Amino acid sequence: MDFELIAIALGDVAWISLAFSLGFLAKHVGLPPLVGFLATGFVLNSLGIGSGEMLQKLADLGITLLLFTIGLKLNLKVLIRPQVWSVTALHMVIIIAFFGAAIFGLALMSVPLFSSLDLKFSLMLAFALSFSSTVFVVKSLEEKGEMKSLHGRIAIGILIMQDLAAVIFLAASTGKLPSPWALLLLLFIPLRPLLHHLLHKTGHGELMILYGLVLALGGAELFELGGVKGDLGALIMGVLISTHPKSKEMAKTMLGFKDLFLVGFFLSIGISGQLSLEALVIGLLLVPFVFAKSALFFALMTRFKLRARTSLLATLNLTNYSEFGLIVAAISVNNGWVDDEWLVVIAIAISFSFIVAALLKSRGDKIYNTHRNYLLKFQRKEGLPDDMILDTFGATIAVFGMGRVGSSAYDKMRELHGKNVVGIDFDAELIKKHQSMGRNVLHGDPSDADFWDKIEQDHSIELVMLALPNLEATLDALEQLREISFSGRIAATARFPDEDKILRQSGAINVFNIYTEAGAGFAEHVEDQSKVR
Repeated sequence: MDFELIAIALGDVAWISLAFSLGFLAKHVGLPPLVGFLATGFVLNSLGIGSGEMLQKLADLGITLLLFTIGLKLNLKVLIRPQVWSVTALHMVIIIAFFGAAIFGLALMSVPLFSSLDLKFSLMLAFALSFSSTVFVVKSLEEKGEMKSLHGRIAIGILIMQDLAAVIFLAASTGKLPSPWALLLLLFIPLRPLLHHLLHKTGHGELMILYGLVLALGGAELFELGGVKGDLGALIMGVLISTHPKSKEMAKTMLGFKDLFLVGFFLSIGISGQLSLEALVIGLLLVPFVFAKSALFFALMTRFKLRARTSLLATLNLTNYSEFGLIVAAISVNNGWVDDEWLVVIAIAISFSFIVAALLKSRGDKIYNTHRNYLLKFQRKEGLPDDMILDTFGATIAVFGMGRVGSSAYDKMRELHGKNVVGIDFDAELIKKHQSMGRNVLHGDPSDADFWDKIEQDHSIELVMLALPNLEATLDALEQLREISFSGRIAATARFPDEDKILRQSGAINVFNIYTEAGAGFAEHVEDQSKVR
């Protein structure tokens, strides 16, 4: 075996081990693991370890697969909502004007690093800082199971619009126009039935994973050959098969690969340049400006008729800077417009904005509950049909989460208790599907304090059944029930044995482990069928 290959492998083991250690530490102090991965990058940087070929490939693959999975879940109807495209356009214009003036003012005052900036780059830097991180937001929404929520869909829609603006900027900054061959990429649209047919035939195992990689990486490569940003190709390939029934299954199968490769992305931010005291100070000074971005997002969203809570949660997701800032800085350094220290400045600003966003996002509902009276002053009287506080119409049993488990629970309770059962979910498409099947399913969010206030006033719900996608979402709902001193029964689903104790301590009276109990349910079903025969 080649000794050089062994040495490279040992080096990779070192940074992987360090990433795990700091990610593990971050998780156990209440921060997302990605904060630990960012810290790993800065530690490696301080040790003089640069971004190797393997790490850079992991980072590139992570972003490509991320955009592919976004495409799998993207509803194009969201992009045409004024709450998305109007908010994005207005926010970008105002932030560029405000941040650009502030940065150019610092340049005129001859502040270190800023003194070499002209008005053109001041506006360019402001443009980069107006973006929010697609990687961070999607990761955060997936962890909380909120990708299909209204605030999640609005945030993702805004990020997609920002990504489209980034594609236009990159094409303009490099001076390269798409190749005439790029028109052939439009052939993917009539080929969509073929892509669907192949997905149907792949089954449910390793072939589905390989097909997903072929679509994501192959689509990115073909778009690059056509002179179009490859990441956009991965996104579009995901959109093309997003309407197939197996698209959700594919998204789940790709999840582990995407998360692994994104570790490389977060590490690469910290290794992007040599750290200096001057760069550290200026990077930290840029972090508070992220709150100006947030305030403007919240103000615009409420002006476009979104509820205060929906606007706040979408805003908290977007309270960060984007990795796109590093791309703009890299282009500027390569063209000799600015000093290479700006790469480190932007990396520091991005990293610390992620920490701020992680802390705020984890306390979103608490922030809303604490400041609700003030935030409601910004809410318009007229709202949107899919952002109204629902009325349970006297139902006594509420099933939250109408996936496979929740749907089965709803049907059984409806059989036993009649029309006193209501299903609640925040996935608009799923709700329409259930309603077309005759189920009484409404749009709602189990962690919505406004909804629970209404329940508390009506005193109609006697049993709450939480069939939510993950532990964190269930704990958020249980916290809201504690806030209103809910006196009825609470049942919740668990996926792992250690979750049982956590859920009971948080207020769940009955906990059903959907995996360990599945065998008992199967045996009971077989016995019942035997008796019928």
